[in-house]
Amino acid sequence: MLGSFSTELIAAPDRLEAWRCNARQICGDSRFHFPKSFRFHGSIQAQRVAGLELTLFSSSALSFEKFPTVSLHSGQRACIVITQLAGVRRYCQNGMTAVLQRGDTTLIDSGLPWTSDCQGDCARLYLRLPYHLVEDRLRLSALPIARRISGAAGLGSILFGLSTSLFRQAEDLTSDEGTTAVEAYLKILSACVGEPDFALTDRGGDHLFSRIVRYIYAHLGDTDLGPASIAREMGVSVRHVHRVFSQMGSTVADWVRTQRLGQCHCDLADVRQLHKSITDIAFSRGFNDSAHFSRVFRQEFGICPRKYRSQAFAKAARNKIEAQGRNLLAPLEERLILPS
Repeated sequence: MLGSFSTELIAAPDRLEAWRCNARQICGDSRFHFPKSFRFHGSIQAQRVAGLELTLFSSSALSFEKFPTVSLHSGQRACIVITQLAGVRRYCQNGMTAVLQRGDTTLIDSGLPWTSDCQGDCARLYLRLPYHLVEDRLRLSALPIARRISGAAGLGSILFGLSTSLFRQAEDLTSDEGTTAVEAYLKILSACVGEPDFALTDRGGDHLFSRIVRYIYAHLGDTDLGPASIAREMGVSVRHVHRVFSQMGSTVADWVRTQRLGQCHCDLADVRQLHKSITDIAFSRGFNDSAHFSRVFRQEFGICPRKYRSQAFAKAARNKIEAQGRNLLAPLEERLILPS
């Protein structure tokens, strides 16, 4: 699909199916969930630069589960570079979670299942890169999937500017200009994700960062989680752990805090955890100071935890009322016989 699609001129009852149909032309086999179906709106714009697909998705709240249509060894396998243009959205793949704000970027492997969700309006830009191109240009032995590349400053900010410029200027670039622009983008992307060396691999040849990540996720609630406990569990030095995260473009503390905040972001919107206080949720994810948690949560998501939770529950309540209304009306509509 090249061109554009919008629900603006589509009747409300038909919008969801129209979105599914158009989105699947690009995304393939996906299961969509629309928490605000009556108010749903969305648009899709597709461009092509130097033979690569660029797609801008803009919509109200929705979540989806994406199932791969290609194997990890297929020539059709791709790396999807996602740039967040507006709103806050979560991306999960293979046990990793990236919560993106405007300007942030993450990478997704099309050969593995992945999920994504948001609580409100958001826009995101997808750049689909053939996997062989990523291996050649980025020189990565393992794709750093679902890892947030901050667009707040530095190379991440430059990467954001390049991706948005590629999309806006796509129709005006000549073939040679498009190729040059894409090469520049790949060089910046390569610098952002880093080139892994022996620090990322342990003596057994396993990917050390993946092992560390699994350990962190299993122990997010431990208040003593840090370089020392990680190093002890992995059987490496504390210095080695710091090197691993440095090469992945982060510090241990920043990475752990981001994952904890991402989990709290989900927990606070979960109606099944309504009986828990905000402090209980924060402490269960490893924070030990409620004031500090509120401060870093606001810095990360632009809203305080209490207000975010209130808005999330209000939306859930409206959705439940709307669903109940539809269930009550359906039998009546079926029995209603209009005069000829």
